[in-house]
Amino acid sequence: MSEAIIGFLRSNGEQLDVDMAEALGIPLAELRDSIAQLAAAGDLICCKVTRFIDGRKIEGTSCRLSCDPPTPSRGRKPGVKKDDDAEAIIY
Repeated sequence: MSEAIIGFLRSNGEQLDVDMAEALGIPLAELRDSIAQLAAAGDLICCKVTRFIDGRKIEGTSCRLSCDPPTPSRGRKPGVKKDDDAEAIIY
C-alpha cells in the first residue's frame, strides 16, 4: 500500500488524506496508519490542516512527498540585480 500512496502523491502532488483514501479506495483508518509509517520513515511530510469549503469545516492531514519541494514562484527573485550598463545617465 505504501507504493500506491507514494505513486499517487508523485502524480497528483500534495493531497488531503480524505481525498487520497477516496481516490485509492483504501479505508481512511488504514491510510492514516500507512501515512504515519511513511512520515516516520521520512518519505512523507504531513501536517494537520483545517479547510472551510462552502461553509463546512474540514479537518484532515495534508501530505506531500519529502523529496518534492513546492515549485518556485514565477517572476523576479529577491536579490537579483540589474546590470550596471543598463542604467542610463540623465543630465
